[in-house]
Amino acid sequence: MSAVAARPRRSALFLPASNQRALAKSRTLDCDAVILDLEDSVAPAVKRDAREAALMALAAGDWGARERVVRANGADSDWGAGDLAALRGAPLDAVLLPKVDGPDMLRAARATLGQGPALWAMIETCAGVTALRSIAATARETGLAALVVGPNDLARELRCTPGEDRAPLWPILTEVVLAARLAGIVALDGVTNVIDDAAAVERACAQGARWGFDGKTLIHPAQIHAANRAFAPSTEAVARAERIVAAFALPEHDALGAIRIDGEMVERLHLAEAERLIAFDRAIQSRQ
Repeated sequence: MSAVAARPRRSALFLPASNQRALAKSRTLDCDAVILDLEDSVAPAVKRDAREAALMALAAGDWGARERVVRANGADSDWGAGDLAALRGAPLDAVLLPKVDGPDMLRAARATLGQGPALWAMIETCAGVTALRSIAATARETGLAALVVGPNDLARELRCTPGEDRAPLWPILTEVVLAARLAGIVALDGVTNVIDDAAAVERACAQGARWGFDGKTLIHPAQIHAANRAFAPSTEAVARAERIVAAFALPEHDALGAIRIDGEMVERLHLAEAERLIAFDRAIQSRQ
């Protein structure tokens, strides 16, 4: 398993970089990644102040096992180029690019950032959806490590009403996961706007996990627990994976492509998935 795939990204919390209190609190939260936002959650009048606040917060350290990500402003905005220039050499793990419409946007960002942080790409426009395969195909070239669904902007461009089941977005969600798997990178489900209804948040996280996403972007700390639980393997799943690995390790099964476990036929493709799940579970445990 690659290091990219093994690192937990169950919960990636957006925080406005202009909010000093939120930045301070982020170091105590049980999220796998903190996304310091310079874009949607920051008013135009304080964009540059937010950028400086993000740089100061990153330099202060003390992030523990949390992945440090900054969402820059769009390349076509008044602040995008300045954001990327300022983030070059900053102590962070990834830069999240909004409204990625094609691979050239990734190449341009990589040229500005140098060989430093990974890139995450938000898929939140019609153009970005239609270019998904070519965007993901640049992963090795550009250091793209994750595709992130942007459901609110997608719904606006499509003029659709997703509802709780997000039915109008199902084809796009499938394409994002498929493109990520083809490229060997991470797929993160988009935010849910519900905060106060814990059951609805749990349903949204469970839906994303069923779809095959690696984790979910969040807009409030109250959503972290549901995401961490939904995108982590259950105790039962880990135990079964361990039984599969142990069974295939027996000398009498060395030459077999399929064996019987728990009353079911299990093939070596299931062994590979069991090994991935165990490694992921260990990565989660190691950060606690």
